[in-house]
Amino acid sequence: MAQDDPPKGTDKSTEWAEFRTDLAEDRNIMAMERTFAGWMRTAFAAIGIGLGFRAVFGELEPPWLGKAIATAFIVGGGWLAVTAERRACATLARLDPHKFEAISTPNFKVMAYGVALGSAILTAGLWILNDGDLTS
Repeated sequence: MAQDDPPKGTDKSTEWAEFRTDLAEDRNIMAMERTFAGWMRTAFAAIGIGLGFRAVFGELEPPWLGKAIATAFIVGGGWLAVTAERRACATLARLDPHKFEAISTPNFKVMAYGVALGSAILTAGLWILNDGDLTS
């Protein structure tokens, strides 16, 4: 395999091919990290759209409709963050870094679950912090 040392007596082209394969795996790890960052940006955008929707269309009739639509975007953002973390960790488990040191899995978890927790708190605040009246 590419990550194994080549046996003695192999030619230089085989060594170079294995080295390029190792570097390709490192590039895949970096691409996965960029993809995770992109999904996190999308999660923050969904949460922002939910907040913006609530702010702009807060006076919809019936009153709960604006909250419900905003809640869908905010909860969707939290779900995106957790989904991105799971995919990133699964990909990282399959890949083996060679020359590059990848971000550790707990950093992905802290970021994703922090966003998910924030979206849950924001959703609760959206519905509860209204003088206790869930219909307005």
